Amino acid sequence: MSPPPTLQFEPIHARSILTATGGYLKGCTHSLNPYQGCAFGRGSCPYCYVRALPIQRFANRPWGEWVKAKINAPELLSAELASLQRRGHFGLLHIFMGSSTDPYQGIESQLRLTRRLLSIFAESGDFGILVIQTRSPLVERDTDLLRALGPRAIVSLTIETNRESVRRQITPTSPSIQRRLTTLERLTAAGIRTQAALSPLLPCDPPLLAEMIASRTSRAIVDTLVHGDGAGGRRSRSLGLQSLLAAIDQPQWLDSDLYLELLRLLRARMGDDNVGFSTDGFNSV
Repeated sequence: MSPPPTLQFEPIHARSILTATGGYLKGCTHSLNPYQGCAFGRGSCPYCYVRALPIQRFANRPWGEWVKAKINAPELLSAELASLQRRGHFGLLHIFMGSSTDPYQGIESQLRLTRRLLSIFAESGDFGILVIQTRSPLVERDTDLLRALGPRAIVSLTIETNRESVRRQITPTSPSIQRRLTTLERLTAAGIRTQAALSPLLPCDPPLLAEMIASRTSRAIVDTLVHGDGAGGRRSRSLGLQSLLAAIDQPQWLDSDLYLELLRLLRARMGDDNVGFSTDGFNSV
């Protein structure tokens, strides 16, 4: 089975796999990205900030039409974890997997890079915390390894809205909302630490979305197209989000405080300590 014909796939050898973090992920010690590029972006995810980064400007293909796989990622991770352990930094690690790509995009079903990385983490001892950020139900495949990791692993599942019509209009190539909610529910029921990442929050019905989330996980993070784009909304505007929201008759969802109702409802259901906002929320796990 080969990648879709519109997807340019390239295996590469990376020089390292754990990258020291700062900025938005200042509360984490490292990011980990087994892939470059993201097939979920084919005609979708117009808000993705990676579209505006140099890695895309020099790609010579539209965002979402190319993926590079770091095929030596497992070997690099084993070596880098061993080095951190020798230096006494091992138990303090707070690793965010998927800061610039989804570790469970389609090609992962064939390459199984993310699964191999989880296996290494599971065998490595008490390294600290690993946050796995994805929008893909494929994460369910690795329930066995996630359970083996226990409290060391947190699956953070992206769910931007409760409205399927909004998902089809803005992120048409991403999994359905109901399928992601089912995944969240199954992982939580399996005893795996989970959280819902309502990031970036798209036009939604706050009471309905709050109920959907609170009944399936114990933790949530809300972020917006302004607070979460790293540039106070300028990047979202440069990516055309204002025009896109206006085209679906929802322009108020870019520059507004509509997210506050969802925050209030989630905190009322889940508790203040279990509902984070924007960068502080992502860094408080």
